[in-house]
Amino acid sequence: MGRGESQGRPSEARSRLLDTATRIFYGEGIHSVGIDRIVAEAQVTRATLYRHFPGKEDLVLAYLSQVDEAMRGQVTRAADSGLPAADTIRALGESIAQGIQSPGFRGCAFLNAVAEYPDPDHPAHRAVLAHRQWFLDTVTELLSRIQEAQAEAAARHFVMLRDGAMAAGCLFDPTLVCDTFLRGVEGLLRAHTASSPAEPSDA
Repeated sequence: MGRGESQGRPSEARSRLLDTATRIFYGEGIHSVGIDRIVAEAQVTRATLYRHFPGKEDLVLAYLSQVDEAMRGQVTRAADSGLPAADTIRALGESIAQGIQSPGFRGCAFLNAVAEYPDPDHPAHRAVLAHRQWFLDTVTELLSRIQEAQAEAAARHFVMLRDGAMAAGCLFDPTLVCDTFLRGVEGLLRAHTASSPAEPSDA
């Protein structure tokens, strides 16, 4: 393999492999898809695949990393909008709702993946947990701008609302699911804005 090839075509081949794996893993599941299918649809050789991804696990981790980067971009766009924190949370909710109503939606890629990798020591499982911790921390920080008290509890509530909407969006009318989700977000924001630190007890 020459230097021109290592700096040129393989990066294009890697992108094709990863894009193909992302589409199939998300649409059909990870364990149900073999390397031969990915190689055939990406139109590369097995040697090319193994040059970029030594094993299927490496491809799975790259897939999760790519989805993670997309989600971080989604959240960053909402957070960098210059809106007040409450409106930023609303914008994030709207973005999630748009994803649920998009063609080909099949739930949360991370929840789908962790169901296939239940072993907490597996790298894919750890990648899912790392992503979810980042998301929780990010929402907590946004909600703390509204009110610091109970921000993490409110963020966990938001994440649970999102998880429920992601699951229901695959099973029921996504428009109705998203309407319920967004009303839940509004209720959460009202409750968090109105909440205050508990007064110390005289007892």
